[in-house]
This record gives sequence, C-alpha cells and structure tokens, in this order.
Amino acid sequence: MRKSGCKSTTIFRFGQIFLKKSACFCVFFTNFAAVKCKTEAIVLRNVKYGEQKIIVDMFTRQCGRLSFAVQLPRTPHAKLKKQFFQPLTLLYIEADVRPQLQMQKISEVSLLSPLPSLLSNPFKLAIGLFVCEFLYYALRDEQQNEPLFDYVRTSIEWLDGRERDFANFHLVFLMHLSRFLGFYPNLEGYQEGDIFDMRSAEFCRLTPVHRDFLMSQEAARIRLLMRMDFFSMHLFRLSHTERNRILELLIQYYRLHIPQFPELRSLPVLQELFQ
Repeated sequence: MRKSGCKSTTIFRFGQIFLKKSACFCVFFTNFAAVKCKTEAIVLRNVKYGEQKIIVDMFTRQCGRLSFAVQLPRTPHAKLKKQFFQPLTLLYIEADVRPQLQMQKISEVSLLSPLPSLLSNPFKLAIGLFVCEFLYYALRDEQQNEPLFDYVRTSIEWLDGRERDFANFHLVFLMHLSRFLGFYPNLEGYQEGDIFDMRSAEFCRLTPVHRDFLMSQEAARIRLLMRMDFFSMHLFRLSHTERNRILELLIQYYRLHIPQFPELRSLPVLQELFQ
C-alpha cells in the first residue's frame, strides 16, 4: 500500500511539473509567435542601419507604434523600395508582428495615398517634417488607436490637397491632437479674467502655486484659438510673432503632459516660415 501511495505521489508531482513547463512553453510561444498584420501605416522616421538596412518607425492603424528592420533593395525591381519609407508617407503594409521583439519584419508594402504637393512645396514640407518629428516623440508608446490614426491621416491628406491658407495648420493640428492623447483642455466654465492652468488643463480664478500657467490675456486668446479647425483657420489672421508664440505655448503644454519630450530639430526652420 505504501509503494502504491509513493507511486501516486510521484505521478502527481510529475504532472504538476509537466503542467508548469507546458504553461511556460505556451507563454513563450505566445510571446514570440508571429501575428500576420495587414494595416495602414504612417512613416514617422527612418534611420540607416549598416550598409543595406534601415530602421523605420511607423504608426499603424491596427497595431499602434511599430519599428521595422528593412533590407534595402539591390535592384530597382525589388518590392520594398526605399522611397516608400520617407517620413509622412502613407502606406499599406503586411507584416509579421511579434509583440516581444523590438524590430518587426515587413513582407509586403504599397503606397496608400500619394502626397505630391507635400513633397514639392517647401512650406508644406517644413510643416510636414515638423509634424512628423513631433509625432515620433508624442506617439512613442501609443497602442492601437484607430481614431487617432484616422485624424493624423486625414490631416496629412488635407494639407497635401490645400493650395493656400495653411499657415496655421501646425497650430490647429497640435491643438486637436491633444484630444486623442487624453489631455485636451477643459474649456467649460470659463469666465472673463480666468487664468489657464497648463498642468491641470483647465481655467481657474486663482493663481496656481506653480509657474505653468497663462495669465488672463493669453488664456482668453488660447480659448478663442481652440475653436479653430482646418476649414476656419484662415479667418484667424496671426502675425509671425503671434504664430510662434502660440507654437511655443503648445510645445510647452505637451512637455508638461508627455515625459521626456525633447527639443525638436525641425522647429527653427518652421519658426522662420510665413514672415
């Protein structure tokens, strides 16, 4: 009887070990198994890696922010053409996505929507490169967010299709982008003379104990400007100085809400436009 009991205990312990190892294997397999992802994507940045590769960062509609290691073609007839991976290019891609890997692999790529005006107009190009660099840092950890992707895509296409009156585009874009990232200013309850607290993103009567706030005159102006959209922004006549001041405040606002938001290399070029 004792031998039978020992044998049962041994089998039970073996079963426990087997189940634990099976569970570990399932977790390992799940983490590293490739998931086929077919999605729209926006190129945010590319960096050369060695002689024949580039690292491409994209924001995709189905999988959020992803990085890809792309083998550069040696022939002009290759599927993955280098020009597909320029910043702000709109693509349709097929990729093997492994969540635990930093670099993913693209199997198919095609142009989703051409942007001829954005690349040929120097003013639009400067705005586009700023927007692209801004998004690269603002969307570092962004997961799947289809409304956000659709907003960015339609905004880029709107800029490309616009022939004139787009000097305020980057201001409107940043103002409304905050809505999708979770810190859009609370405009309700405003009274004349209110101060705008940039940390809590709301208007208040009393001066905050910190320095990140706008006095009543600029607070009232920001409230008015938040009503702008792409179709009405041409009605807001801003001087070069006013436009740069608003941009400065917007970047300061984002830095308060997004940790480790760096200096932007494209900013000085943008600040020189539309004088």
